[in-house]
Amino acid sequence: MKPFMGAGLALLALAGCAPQRAAGPVAPLTVRIIAFNDFHGALETPARPIDVQAADGKTVKVPAGGAAYFASAVKAMKAGNPNNVVVAAGDLTSASPLVSSLFLDEPTVKALSMAGLEFNAAGNHEFDRGTKELLRLQTGGCAQNTTARPCQLEPFEGASYTYLAGNTLDASGKSLMPATGLKSFGTGRKKVTIGFIGMTTRMTSTYVDPAGIVGYRFADEAETANKLIPQLKAQGADAIVVLVHEGGYPARTDQPERCEGLSGPILDIMERLDPGVDVIVSGHTHRSYICDYSATNPAKPVLLTSAGNNGVMLTAIDLTFDPVTKKVSERSASQRIVQGDGAVSAGGPVKSNPAFPVYPADPAVAAHVARYAAAAAPRARRAVGKASAPILRDEDSEIVESPLGLLIADAQLAATRKDGAQIALMNPGGVRASINPAADGTVTFGDLYTVQPFGNNLQVREYTGAQLLAVLEQQFTNEDGPKLLFPSGLSYSYDRSRPEGQRIIAPVVQGKPLDPAATYRVAMNAFLAGGGDAFPTLAVGRIVAGGMIDLDALEAWFARGEVVTPPALGRVKNVGPQ
Repeated sequence: MKPFMGAGLALLALAGCAPQRAAGPVAPLTVRIIAFNDFHGALETPARPIDVQAADGKTVKVPAGGAAYFASAVKAMKAGNPNNVVVAAGDLTSASPLVSSLFLDEPTVKALSMAGLEFNAAGNHEFDRGTKELLRLQTGGCAQNTTARPCQLEPFEGASYTYLAGNTLDASGKSLMPATGLKSFGTGRKKVTIGFIGMTTRMTSTYVDPAGIVGYRFADEAETANKLIPQLKAQGADAIVVLVHEGGYPARTDQPERCEGLSGPILDIMERLDPGVDVIVSGHTHRSYICDYSATNPAKPVLLTSAGNNGVMLTAIDLTFDPVTKKVSERSASQRIVQGDGAVSAGGPVKSNPAFPVYPADPAVAAHVARYAAAAAPRARRAVGKASAPILRDEDSEIVESPLGLLIADAQLAATRKDGAQIALMNPGGVRASINPAADGTVTFGDLYTVQPFGNNLQVREYTGAQLLAVLEQQFTNEDGPKLLFPSGLSYSYDRSRPEGQRIIAPVVQGKPLDPAATYRVAMNAFLAGGGDAFPTLAVGRIVAGGMIDLDALEAWFARGEVVTPPALGRVKNVGPQ
């Protein structure tokens, strides 16, 4: 749709007989929104290149990410249009590599402030360390809210950007942090104002330690936004942009500017949103896509975007405003890959790809990252053992086994056998990255920390066989979507086409058929043991032991003096229709 141009009719004012020239037509104003999500403290370029379809249709590997290149890409995207704003859809911190997590993600908050971020919707991982620590990330200071010590290298000033938490509500209905933000662009008759609403997924309470969010609930995303839109309009908002930490899954992951076959929770949210929403910047699923929802529902011409994760991509969203009505007349978006000068992956160096632009490192941000990387290096580089090959997590699904998930379960079972554990269970969301050993097989503490950065304590709990069967059934009825737990000491088959309660077939514990009447001791991290990831039955088990950190158990597994090999798949078999 072309922008509407008001007709320029000359008006003659009589002032003594001298004609005066009337104001001419006002040109449309275009605002650029620079958006991203799920940065997860990725200050350094991730070792794993991303797969992207180039202009010739071939899928190529591109080294992308790194805070210094990210800041440079933001600067380049701002160039040429002073009417711009940088926004994010959550999970910028936590589940982070050692260089950020070791310092409570303070270096990431500063790096993104230096890059020019203005609004961020707090995502579920921003609540990992509790609401008090999230408030500290906003306001700064050195109050110690966790076992880790803050302000290790320098005083922490807090974020220069604003966290938005519209659906994080206390008993009175007040949000933990501001629900909305406004920014105006242009002057005079060309001035327009955009209202921003920030929210996390309503499932956040199932992802984080309940002790850290006492007194707060996470309301429905669409219902929350629909209540806030009239308030923003009353405050002068000409357009509405929703920043929501919830997302979808496109059919392909190498086409970041398309969204064919999109599925996931964001579709339900989009369908229920007020038609006054112009753009939704989404996240959480770590997928990249751009969707014009008007093709699905012409009554809601909203633009939906997501920029993957780990700062590998930025979305340029351009909104053109009609100069008379102040409504959005055109909207478009494109993805910009944050490619620097290459990376080092498990397979060796990966050079920059000439099919995509290369951004120089921002000197100030590069120096900032280097300072923290140097401080973390002694711990990060410490060798903990050797592996025979990369040990991979599954990047695309939470309903299949992964070698790394099984290995972590094995490590946790080994660490808790002294407490009588017979089974260990590991949740896929707690496996944050694959292990890519060095050329000689060396695995470092930094490698392990990147895999398990949360510092969860292990627990051993008792369950009846019947309760264990209920837990396994919950894998397929999970309110947040199917999630396959990685087992050790337990094997079974399943058929999702069978009736609920009958999907688990021939479960075996330590070589013997599971007895529904028997009692079993099961090891897992405290998050999962508390019913996290929507496994409520796990919370009812009686605690018989606990205390060891999950990362320590994984390190002990590598420190046995053996070369670790990726476990074979097949403990859980899908025997249903494929």
